[in-house]
Amino acid sequence: MSIELFFVALLFLLLFAVLDLVVGVSNDAVNFLNSSIGSRVAPFFVIMATASLGILVGVTFSSGMMEVARKGIFHPQFFTMPELIIVFMAVMLTDILLLDLFNAYGLPTSTTVSIVFELLGAAVAVSAIKIMNATDTVMGMGDYINTGKAMMIVFGILLSIVVAFFSGAIVQFISRLIFTFDYQKRLKRYGAIWGGVAMSSITFFILVKGSKGSSFMTPEAVDWVSNNSLLLMFLIFLVSAVVFQILISFFRINILKPIVLVGTFALAMAFAANDLVNFIGVPLAAFSAYKSAVASGDPLNITMTALSKQVQSQTILLLTAGAIMVLTLCLSRKARTVTETEISLGQQEEGTERFESIWLSRSIVSMVHSLFVSCGKCVPRALRAFVFRRIDPDGHKPAVLQDSQPSFDLIRASVNLMVASAVVSFATSMKLPLSTTYVTFMVAMGSSFSDQAWGRESAVYRVTGVLTVIGGWFMTAFIAFVTAFVFANTIHYLKLPGIALIIFVAVAVIWQNHRTHKNREKEKNELNIFNLEKIRDPHMSIANTFEHLSYLLKGIRESLDVSFEALFNRDTDTLNKQRKKVKQIQIEANIVMANVFKVMRLIQKRDYNISHKYAQTIRRMQKLSDGHRDILLRSYIHTSNKHKGLLNLQIEELKQIKTCIMDVLQQVENIFKERKIIDYQHIIDQYQYMRNLADQFNMVQTERIRDDTSKTRLSILYYAIVGNCLMMTKQNIKLLEIFNESFEFDEELSKSYADVDSQ
Repeated sequence: MSIELFFVALLFLLLFAVLDLVVGVSNDAVNFLNSSIGSRVAPFFVIMATASLGILVGVTFSSGMMEVARKGIFHPQFFTMPELIIVFMAVMLTDILLLDLFNAYGLPTSTTVSIVFELLGAAVAVSAIKIMNATDTVMGMGDYINTGKAMMIVFGILLSIVVAFFSGAIVQFISRLIFTFDYQKRLKRYGAIWGGVAMSSITFFILVKGSKGSSFMTPEAVDWVSNNSLLLMFLIFLVSAVVFQILISFFRINILKPIVLVGTFALAMAFAANDLVNFIGVPLAAFSAYKSAVASGDPLNITMTALSKQVQSQTILLLTAGAIMVLTLCLSRKARTVTETEISLGQQEEGTERFESIWLSRSIVSMVHSLFVSCGKCVPRALRAFVFRRIDPDGHKPAVLQDSQPSFDLIRASVNLMVASAVVSFATSMKLPLSTTYVTFMVAMGSSFSDQAWGRESAVYRVTGVLTVIGGWFMTAFIAFVTAFVFANTIHYLKLPGIALIIFVAVAVIWQNHRTHKNREKEKNELNIFNLEKIRDPHMSIANTFEHLSYLLKGIRESLDVSFEALFNRDTDTLNKQRKKVKQIQIEANIVMANVFKVMRLIQKRDYNISHKYAQTIRRMQKLSDGHRDILLRSYIHTSNKHKGLLNLQIEELKQIKTCIMDVLQQVENIFKERKIIDYQHIIDQYQYMRNLADQFNMVQTERIRDDTSKTRLSILYYAIVGNCLMMTKQNIKLLEIFNESFEFDEELSKSYADVDSQ
């Protein structure tokens, strides 16, 4: 193979570096955006501008980390330039595919773990090939692979998970003991000191420790900063405390906001300094290898001993990479999806849970609960009562619910940023590429655990989410190693056709991931319809309840319409698709029911009068969604098990039942949408007509059972469908009754509807 071919490969690697920056930042944005967005410390554009500035500064501190890609995992002096190009091509292609996959599903994973195990997998593959082809050497795998460094990196990453969780939990517990959830009063007393500690901690780990990897600071400047670190910390603490006290006393400024913004800047800076190697370290290493090979005179055979030496990265290259990261941060929709996952797992209030309960999460919650109960018995009752009063989240809830409630408060946001930036930046100073994702995620989970965000109503779901993310981390390591190993072998043996095949597969997978993410975004946007926009106005909130019900009824009606036809035609694939939609409709129903609870609590606080039947909306919705689910599941199971299909007479009878329930659902949907009180006697008459039909069909079905025309399973399915349709029609009538009574009982509610109509 000619040297020109490897030059083309180098150009592809540079292109892959840009793509890797895009998919990598989309996943890692959660690291520094989680706290500021979750606490809503400032307008979104301010948060993004702060993070962007942190990234641009941080990339200039990442030079010292670049050698990890050159010599951190393998010994380059035993590889030639063509062999390293194969390793680097396999690594970059794997990294793009892997990170894009996790982005599509909104799961934060570690770009550090992915790059480490990709380098390990590809290097092992090439080393194995060299060992098998060698005839005059006794070198083993341990000679090619830097096992000591690789194990230290893996151990550091695993240790960081434990350290980050407990650090976040302990610091948050102490902070909450000091400030409680009603922190505004105590912030005036201790806020300046606490802010000074936060600022000095952030500055120490970012400036003092991180400066060792800077591409623009001279060795003398780094030594001066390191030798005078204690003095710098004291001065920063003193100046910060004085400034914060002035802001509190004279300007009535909430000092937690600038602390969170500075922390966002610091963590973005730490992320860029520590993680930039994950995206451009490999292409830069390939560039260094190519230059050394060309300069040697024997580019295809000389070993890459030059990569073992320390090389200072050019600041302009680092800033260019930083600019790409900033653009991705501002434009990527997947970055926001990943961020939402972490925020939802740490939100203080109850809400729609993204993850389901599993046996392992239930066991963990039960075990931890028992442990706390046992430990609590060893603590004096007076001390327990004191601690509980200080950290009780229910004791300081706002009297009035806000339109847009933050997921957590500024105390927790500042703790998340302070602890995470300290751990990440310390690792950067030690040139240990631990995972910023692992650290920030586990710090956030530790602080939310300490804040009792994982209460009895949400703990099992949150633990399932954490287990899912952590399980994805281990899968990251396995998938990265295996895929890079396979890609390296493919490139070595198939040469150009192998590279073309891998690129084709990569494009296909990325396109499929894009479609998956688009569908998930569509489902999320559909759920946004059911969010209450004006929770402070009870009249408008009640009005919105029925508007949301119209959307819910529409979804049930459309699903039943398709499902009936699929059942009649024994179309298992269509029934399977509709069966998957059952979960979406259940989530929508749960959101509406949760909104009803919120409105009821608001009504009680505001001392408003409303029909007592409004609370029954919840029971009616539960029965509606349960009836829909039962019809779908029974129909799918019956057809997928290849049981005997419905008889022609049964199909004709069910078509009449279907026509009735479709008409009722359509009418009730329109009534709720048009917001008008009506006389619904004609719907009651239609329900009575359905009952009469059901009674007639029951007599005919009884005869079919007697003469064995309708088998047992078929009869069970038939009766279940008819019974559920009757029940669902009855629930619609009950909802109409609640709707009319709510209007008649509250004139303001009618005005609210009139106002909406006029807008």
